[in-house]
Amino acid sequence: MSPEVFLIAGTRPEAIKLAPVAAAMRAAGRLTPVLVASGQHPTMVTQALDAFDVQADVTLPLQRVTGSQPELLTAMISSLDALLEERKPAAVVVQGDTTTTLAGAMAAFWRRIPVVHLEAGLRSGDLDSPFPEEANRKLVGQLAALHLAPTALAATNLLDESVTPANVLITGNTVVDAALSIAARELPFTDARIAAAVDAAEHGKARLVLVTAHRRESWGEPLDRILSAVRRLIEAYPDIRVVLPAHANPAVRAQVEAGLAGVPRVTVTDPLPYPDLARLLSRAYLTLTDSGGIQEEAPSFKVPALVLREVTERVESLHAGCAKLVGTDEDLIVAEAARLLDDPVLRQSMTANGNPYGDGLASQRTEQAVAAMLGLAAHPAPMPTTVSV
Repeated sequence: MSPEVFLIAGTRPEAIKLAPVAAAMRAAGRLTPVLVASGQHPTMVTQALDAFDVQADVTLPLQRVTGSQPELLTAMISSLDALLEERKPAAVVVQGDTTTTLAGAMAAFWRRIPVVHLEAGLRSGDLDSPFPEEANRKLVGQLAALHLAPTALAATNLLDESVTPANVLITGNTVVDAALSIAARELPFTDARIAAAVDAAEHGKARLVLVTAHRRESWGEPLDRILSAVRRLIEAYPDIRVVLPAHANPAVRAQVEAGLAGVPRVTVTDPLPYPDLARLLSRAYLTLTDSGGIQEEAPSFKVPALVLREVTERVESLHAGCAKLVGTDEDLIVAEAARLLDDPVLRQSMTANGNPYGDGLASQRTEQAVAAMLGLAAHPAPMPTTVSV
């Protein structure tokens, strides 16, 4: 039997980005992927994996009382350590920068099991933004045996931190693989209101604007400014329809509902299943977002992104021109959105250089890189630094 490799997911983005890797491992047959749900966000992990018609192979129990980060980290490390002792995988793959990522890396490192860090090398340069993610990914960077960087810049960040070059590979981001494959399936929408908005966009009756504001730093007054910008854009452009998936937090949802009450052509939804979100993004004219994942996915669908953050670690999209930082300044959001809504040529130019985050082959490179680390394959070639999807 081929050696087991644990793929540890605790959040929806982790599940989305690891599912294509599991598929690539199964297809190649050199490794046996074991999807481990850490228990951090169990319902959302299950829903995300359902989109790919897969389930977690192991789901760890997790009891949370205080909800604190120390409680979460220690509980996951204990559960993962017991599982690693029992199964003894050949390697552990962790993704990104969550508490699950840090717990998985620490538990594996202490068991002397090689740690593979998928989406390695992202840096904002500010430990307070995003918090605690910037610290998490830097800590994991000290423990990983193999660093799979999504872009050349991410790889450069690792080399600047004295990571051994032979242990760094530019793979692209597996979220591009996930988004392209899911959107291509064109599954029916679970919300008839979204289906109607997309239908109007597909028939040239409206332009669709996707808005997401989920990060904690966007809550409160920043979110009020974002909602005010949406109201102004709706008033100025009768042909746009806005879809805003609201955060599950009841206070945030109430703020969104109050801020957009009575505003026409705006659809506020619950957090969307990934197939709905991927297909919705693929049909959008423009997205206003604070989501890192959407910044990575939007260029593959030639959708410009106005980033509702003051800083972003995904600066490759800024350099490529497919995204622009606008923060939560109401006037700036409206002005930059208006430029794109008024000038189709400008909009098209923003995504003319393709997607800097991937070419849809990141999962295959990841599988081969892990197999190579274990002596089962040749080392893969890195992703070309200029891609077009």
